[in-house]
Amino acid sequence: MAATLPYGDADSTLRSIAGRAEGFGRFAVGGAHGPLHLVTSLADDGPGSLREACRRKEPLWIVFEISGTIHLSSYLNVSSHKTIDGRGQRIKLTGKGLRLKECENIIICNLEFEGGRGHDVDGIQIKPNSKHIWIDRCSLRDYDDGLIDITRQSTDITISRCYFSGHDKTMLIGADPSHVGDRCIRVTVHHCFFDGTKQRHPRLRFGKVHLYNNYTRNWTVYAICASVEAQIYSQCNIYEAGQKKKAFEFYTEKAIDHHCGPHKVYNLVPFSVH
Repeated sequence: MAATLPYGDADSTLRSIAGRAEGFGRFAVGGAHGPLHLVTSLADDGPGSLREACRRKEPLWIVFEISGTIHLSSYLNVSSHKTIDGRGQRIKLTGKGLRLKECENIIICNLEFEGGRGHDVDGIQIKPNSKHIWIDRCSLRDYDDGLIDITRQSTDITISRCYFSGHDKTMLIGADPSHVGDRCIRVTVHHCFFDGTKQRHPRLRFGKVHLYNNYTRNWTVYAICASVEAQIYSQCNIYEAGQKKKAFEFYTEKAIDHHCGPHKVYNLVPFSVH
């Protein structure tokens, strides 16, 4: 029997990617149980726009009838049970980013994010209490804050086959030692290319992160940083240093609810990924 590649048939039908994520985000089905919804306008808001589709409460599988750039004047909030599917078109988001706030079952695929401006502006901001999320085959670069931030008890997330470039603080998972609820965080990052981004591939506090088959090169601060109870399971990743040789950084931070006795700073040990 001929061998088949995992995910090799993902584009055979429109909704075949639903439930096909690997790792912690594998239960994300997005808008698989809702109707197809066409984005027909590149306007920031209004009829036919992406923002109008994402604010609707019912499940939707969102696709694009046109290619082009959508300039966002403010964060675009994505409600639960949505797939934003850029396959077949070329869609770039600029100005601001997507915000996944208190939502579940989200798939974002084949979008470009570039040129986000403003305080605390990330390409994709996931907080608080969001879960079952899959970000796949996206390109992200040049935002004023992070490219992807996952904080405030958001969990069960997979980031796969994405390209990161032209940026400083790439991916933050767990924002502060006082956020002890972030112990629930579980994220898988696989088959991603971090191309000359300076740091945070990722930067992790609390939580569990499974990294495999990623390629990181030419960082200028560090490749990966862990602190305050972080658990990282790293498999089959490539780290190609430029002038900065240190790949792994460890910071001593203490969870706010640990007031006495020895405290765990970090773990680089296997954990269950199923």
